[in-house]
Amino acid sequence: MTIKAFLLRHLRKLGDQFDLTVIANTGDMDLLVREGINAQLRIVSIVRPIRPWTDMRALVALVANFACGRFRGIISITPKAGLLSMLAAFIARVPVRIHIFTGQVWATRSGFARILLKSIDRLMAGLATHVLVDGEPQRQFLIVEGVLRADKSLVLGSGSLSGVDSLRFRPDPQTRAAIRGTLAVPEEALLFLYVGRLNHDKGIIDLAQAFARLAHSSSSAHLLIVGPDETEMRSQVQAVCAEVCDQLHFVGYTDTPERYMAAADVFCLPSYREGFPTSVLEAAASGIPTIASRIYGIVEAVLDGSTGVLHAPGDVEEILACMQLMLESSSQRMVLGNNALKRALNQFSAEEVTNRLAEYVLASLDQSL
Repeated sequence: MTIKAFLLRHLRKLGDQFDLTVIANTGDMDLLVREGINAQLRIVSIVRPIRPWTDMRALVALVANFACGRFRGIISITPKAGLLSMLAAFIARVPVRIHIFTGQVWATRSGFARILLKSIDRLMAGLATHVLVDGEPQRQFLIVEGVLRADKSLVLGSGSLSGVDSLRFRPDPQTRAAIRGTLAVPEEALLFLYVGRLNHDKGIIDLAQAFARLAHSSSSAHLLIVGPDETEMRSQVQAVCAEVCDQLHFVGYTDTPERYMAAADVFCLPSYREGFPTSVLEAAASGIPTIASRIYGIVEAVLDGSTGVLHAPGDVEEILACMQLMLESSSQRMVLGNNALKRALNQFSAEEVTNRLAEYVLASLDQSL
């Protein structure tokens, strides 16, 4: 999922410049070939939950892969893969170890869980020889929290892990009509959209509560939720929106989020924690504004009052007010959407983000010689 969502363009570029190996937990052996990526694919069972025995076997497998492959550099993203990869690369004496931080699991935790997860991030940063962060507010947060050193971390360009592909994400009237027809959403209705994993930290229940109140008073409001249900959130959302179920729509995991972006009028991201959210850029390139939480990561992706509107995380009343604003003021919604589109194209081109990463990798390898 991570490869498909964020790394395809990066891997194509790196595969053309380097002898590249991709290690992932997948049963799709033809993934790289099908996506035109010149790289070897090796399978290691790296799973998201903490599973000591599975994690130890993954660590041993990574050490063996790194040692036998005699790699000059390792790049990792996501917390679990990052920890195991940086530890394995350190043990195997790989000279260049790059980790990319894209958000902190512990940011919304408290007590022992926060201390433990934060310590893991600190260890990961210490094992890495180079640290990239996908946004400056996140980098400053990690420095203040003692996880990163200022002289050992960097944000490339304006931030973002992968930028946005404007040929893929764009206003598309034909797709808009087709998706709305499939969902039975009238053209004159206002379609709010969430795309991403369904879990508590994404603020899905807050969004559902705000939408239920909005939809109760307006039959023209619809909500579409797209993404894999990780923690049985769909049933909870349906319970909250039981009285307006005809205006609530679900689509599971998709490889074509651009189709749903094209069909929507407003993107919603009520998260409690985020890195630099690529989905916001994808919505912007599709010409729609965003309603999102006022937290680090998001505040640099959404310019409040210019490309979207922000609310306090977890504040259902504020989310409702933002949704009402979008519903009642089509002119302001259009202005915000147009501003978002211009900014996405001017500052977050996927090609530029990929070129910066490739240049950074090459420079890091050269410095290690």
